[in-house]
Amino acid sequence: MPLVRISHRSGVTEAYRQALSEGVQEAMESTVNVPPHDRFHILTEHAVGLFFDPHYLGIERTPDWVAIQITLRKGRTVEMKQALYRRIVENLVKAPGLRPEDVLICLVENDLADWSFGMGVAQYVQ
Repeated sequence: MPLVRISHRSGVTEAYRQALSEGVQEAMESTVNVPPHDRFHILTEHAVGLFFDPHYLGIERTPDWVAIQITLRKGRTVEMKQALYRRIVENLVKAPGLRPEDVLICLVENDLADWSFGMGVAQYVQ
């Protein structure tokens, strides 16, 4: 049930965008118990508007930097979250070839009643 938002620079190929989505999805399925087919990803391309500190916390970032925000139900352990971060980075290094330094991940947690998948109904609290 996660909702994934990925922001990246403009001018990338569709294969690049697909690799971003696939890498995040596989990581969620293998580390935080997201079922297969539970995919809701919004990828947004930015020609301008991606502002970041290229040196924050001593991490050297490039213009290829991507921001990944995952909204999901609360309840995962710190260890599961850390495994998710590692797996996302491992996957995105393989494809589309990002540098580990260029991947920012933010989790936003909520409850079952905070989701409606359509029909104006909170399906998880019925």
